[in-house]
Amino acid sequence: MKKWLWLVLCTCSFFAHAEEGKVKVFAAASLTDVMNRLGKQYTQQTGVAVVTVYGGSGMLAKQLEQGAPADVFISADEKWMQYLGDRQQLQNNTIKSWLGNRLVMVTPLTRPLTIQASAMTDIQKQAPGYWCTGDTLSVPVGIYAKQALTSLGWWDKLKARLVSAQDVRAALNLVEREECDVGIVYASDVQASGKVKLAGEFPASSHVPIIYPVAMLPQASSATAAFYRYLFSADAIKVLVEYGFQPLLTE
Repeated sequence: MKKWLWLVLCTCSFFAHAEEGKVKVFAAASLTDVMNRLGKQYTQQTGVAVVTVYGGSGMLAKQLEQGAPADVFISADEKWMQYLGDRQQLQNNTIKSWLGNRLVMVTPLTRPLTIQASAMTDIQKQAPGYWCTGDTLSVPVGIYAKQALTSLGWWDKLKARLVSAQDVRAALNLVEREECDVGIVYASDVQASGKVKLAGEFPASSHVPIIYPVAMLPQASSATAAFYRYLFSADAIKVLVEYGFQPLLTE
């Protein structure tokens, strides 16, 4: 029995030590490409592994609330960050506005359109067919999209043919596969894809500002603080701009 207990303690100690050389990040799906690049770059510089889980911000927040292990959370809106902060699931003093983005319309490459985001546009005539975006109740891009469509007077005209996706990358994929005629995604997604064509951009005044906040979790590993600071560094900012994001804060 004593030998078995010693083995268990040694094994637990080993994994606890291993975690010190790893940072686990829960990040919004729209950050997939840039975070993959940043994680690889950081690992090359420091030897610390960056393990990233992507998805809709609401889905990730719910998983973290239920105890999913992570060190850093990056949301595509402030709502879900606040949700976890209110439930004491974050180190609230580390919540920072990290990035901005823009809300745009895209079409398949083979069926390009130019859509003027204006209340004067006859959207029924100009852009028939199915539209897609993230779920308008829980996915940030969908929430921004509903705000923009409502502001322009398009919501009631489009809601019956609006397809909801689990996150922004799922919506983008529907357009890439020509299963949707128009998608509402972020400007950074267009740059990352190469398989869709920009159709138009929503005015910033048509929706609340698109802000990506970042924070550390209470159970963050000893390597987390250094990675968190790296996200605001000149090296990271250069990459973020290259991928179409708008850095909001630097150290």
